Amino acid sequence: MTASSHKAVAASSGRSGRTGRSGAGRAQGRTVRGRRRPLRTAGIVAVSLLVLITAGAGWFYFKLNGNITTFGAEGVSPQRPAEGAGGQNVLVIGSDSRSGDNSSLGGGEGDVGRSDTAFLLHIYGDSKHAVAVSIPRDTLVEIPPCRLPNGKWTAAQHNVMFNAAFSVGESARGNPACTQNTVEKLSGVRVDHTVVVDFEGFSKMTSAVGGVPVCLPKDIYQGDLNPNRHSRGERIFAKGPQNVSGRQALDYVRIRHGLGDNSDIGRIQRQQAFVGSLIKKVKEQGFNPTTLLPLANAATQSMTVDPGLDSADKLLSFAMSLKDIDLHNTKFVTLPWRYQGARVAIVHPAADALWADIKADRTLDGKDAGGPGSAGGGGAASPGPSPSSSADAKAPGTGTGPGTGTGTGTGTGISVTVYNGTTATGLAARAADQLKSAGFTVTGTSTARTQDHATTVVEYGAGKETEAKTVAAHFRGARLVPTATAGVNVVLGTAYASDPALESPAATAPGPAPSPGSSASGSSEIAGKARSADDNICSDLSYG
Repeated sequence: MTASSHKAVAASSGRSGRTGRSGAGRAQGRTVRGRRRPLRTAGIVAVSLLVLITAGAGWFYFKLNGNITTFGAEGVSPQRPAEGAGGQNVLVIGSDSRSGDNSSLGGGEGDVGRSDTAFLLHIYGDSKHAVAVSIPRDTLVEIPPCRLPNGKWTAAQHNVMFNAAFSVGESARGNPACTQNTVEKLSGVRVDHTVVVDFEGFSKMTSAVGGVPVCLPKDIYQGDLNPNRHSRGERIFAKGPQNVSGRQALDYVRIRHGLGDNSDIGRIQRQQAFVGSLIKKVKEQGFNPTTLLPLANAATQSMTVDPGLDSADKLLSFAMSLKDIDLHNTKFVTLPWRYQGARVAIVHPAADALWADIKADRTLDGKDAGGPGSAGGGGAASPGPSPSSSADAKAPGTGTGPGTGTGTGTGTGISVTVYNGTTATGLAARAADQLKSAGFTVTGTSTARTQDHATTVVEYGAGKETEAKTVAAHFRGARLVPTATAGVNVVLGTAYASDPALESPAATAPGPAPSPGSSASGSSEIAGKARSADDNICSDLSYG
């Protein structure tokens, strides 16, 4: 083979070798690229999904923002209480106007905004406790000057029903700023946010969570919901526990007649049970977008809020701030009240003590629930609640020694009426006999309006405080309460029922009447009546 032939073969071999390696390389490259393509495709899909989800969330937030209606801050009074020690206060108002889509759901007549439901929700500084204080619609209050739709301000109104504040100006949307002003005036508590939910929004919210568990103490008929029907009609609720949503849920919270004494107070207790059950349902489903977004969509469609909650971000952020509140630490109470004719009067100083505790960020049992840096250390109890706010504390000068059973005859010249505030039978008659033996004049015995009193209460009218203290000295741990009615009344509590004997004034002297705003004025009794969100849905459903 010539040299030129060797070169040709070598060249050919070289080309062949390069060609073989190049072909294998391309084949390997195709294999590698073939493995990478699904991964790259998956990555593109993931990014695309992320973009779609983000865009969808943006669209949804845009939708929520479009749903939200706000009322102007110009109607909020310039004379406002100072901020409290901690936490947030949210006024929640239920509107029953027939305007708009509410017309098919019943409610007040005409297009004027009306409200029969309102409560002030205090979220404590530790974000682990909350209390909702219901204000009866018939409560006689002072409505301060309020702004009308034309920009003018009204004169203050005295001794008028609380729910009249929402109707000032007679607009279809109501006057939430006027109700906020009224709540701040009667409580001395600064309201941070106000939310109005109408019938339609309430109905949709209950459907969004898949219904709410409730309980009825008896069968309910159409005539119970609408007494103007003048006939029983069909049964709309069966006795016992059940799940309600939409229109049926609305009917449940509106029922007033046919249960208890047909009062608004009884309805308030059922509404408190309902709200507690709703909160429990949401917490069981979880504070997550799957639960909150449909609920937020339903709520915002028929919700009016103050400017501080005027966006989806603000509303959802507020909702998420509630996720760590334990159900048992979510309490519902009614502002201390008594009947005054056909209306409701606020009971002082018990109501003053409740508002004082809220302003101080104290729970109903007297614990400091302030956030980090407060005296409470993030919700832990302070080194010890003051004796006046402890559930089992005695007023200054009181004792706990055994009673003598007959008293010492110091009641001469003092007239008293005795009421049984418990479920124990014959208790008022027994106490009346003992008081007579002690020299008191008993003008009558009867059953109290409620039978859930833990502490014996001695009520007294103008000029009767000294006589009331003498009466209270004969009852262990009795509490003095001034009222607008004349004379002296004793409302017996379970403390007396457990040991029905009078105390000796030598062993037990009555404490002074608590001053307004003092925690000694009945916080422990309010705490004893509070409902928790985890209470049995069939318990304590109606006053009367």
